[in-house]
Amino acid sequence: MNKDDIIFKIGTIRRDANLSARALSTRIDLNEGYINRLESKKDFLPSMEVFFRILEECNYTAEKFFYHDSNNFERDMEILERIKALPDEKKDALLTFLK
Repeated sequence: MNKDDIIFKIGTIRRDANLSARALSTRIDLNEGYINRLESKKDFLPSMEVFFRILEECNYTAEKFFYHDSNNFERDMEILERIKALPDEKKDALLTFLK
């Protein structure tokens, strides 16, 4: 994931959270134009601290943010949790079936 991808995804999760750029900037205690500049000029990335505050305000996790298919994240995590709960012999059988 490159800089443009990260900035695009920040804008996407912001809009999905129904937050304006100005509202998100204010919620993370930064200049009212911070998010707008981030998304429009694309000349910088937020610090890690700011990045995690953005995710928190948008009710998003870092794991989901960087997951290869965020549209299916919840489903994939449910599948993974169910697989983790299986006894080893059933995991082996499932792996054999999937091959």
